[in-house]
Amino acid sequence: MILVKLGGSVITDKAQYQSVRLDVLTRLCREIVESGKDVVVVHGAGSFGHIMAHDHRLAEGHLDDGQIPALATVSRDVRQLNLMVMDAMLSVGLMPISLPPSACVLMKGGEIKDLGAERIRSYISLGASPVMFGDVALDESMGFSICSGDQIIESLAKEISPERVVFVSDVDGIMDRDPADPSSRVVEVVRPEDVEVMDFHARVKDVTGGIRKKLKSMLGLCTPERECLIINGTVPGRLLAALNGERVLGTRVELDTDE
Repeated sequence: MILVKLGGSVITDKAQYQSVRLDVLTRLCREIVESGKDVVVVHGAGSFGHIMAHDHRLAEGHLDDGQIPALATVSRDVRQLNLMVMDAMLSVGLMPISLPPSACVLMKGGEIKDLGAERIRSYISLGASPVMFGDVALDESMGFSICSGDQIIESLAKEISPERVVFVSDVDGIMDRDPADPSSRVVEVVRPEDVEVMDFHARVKDVTGGIRKKLKSMLGLCTPERECLIINGTVPGRLLAALNGERVLGTRVELDTDE
């Protein structure tokens, strides 16, 4: 079983409200099929959720009732994107089952308390591919909060023990300097000691915590038996190669193995 995160930056244009990259999305789904691997898919909200969630401070919880229309709209919008992902998966022969966090996840203080893992495992045992996504969710202490795709990935990895976790983005990986610099190069391996000293300024646009937080999360997912990768999904064939365990241009996040 492989856990795949389709980042909002690769399947949508984050700068344009409700703009999906349908050609990229469909190709990525086709590469999943061609790999022959069993997968669980998590996708980001991208331009279908981040803009309004940011403007109405939904990540801060229930501050006032004026947020409720935005809460409802974001829930509708991310479900709309999820349906497009489901359609793309179905069109290439995958068997997706949508599990919206707004319906099955319980948060507490902005962190996942209950993922509904038993339902996820049951669908996997039936041969289906569970699909989750960044969404709003009930929160025991905040009323509601944002359940990000990266949070879901962390919780899922603990529950289903995937052999590999692949983060699909719109960049080649972590760069050693600003990607706008033509001399920038991909950092092929990142280890725990690297995260604290790397300069991430202006490197990756991410409204759910930034690349440093993402890398720390990925390090928490790694085990001696499980690798975590960041690859560029806009390049045809890279996801297929990563799913098949081939070495591919990107960043591999790993624990130190000589301790």
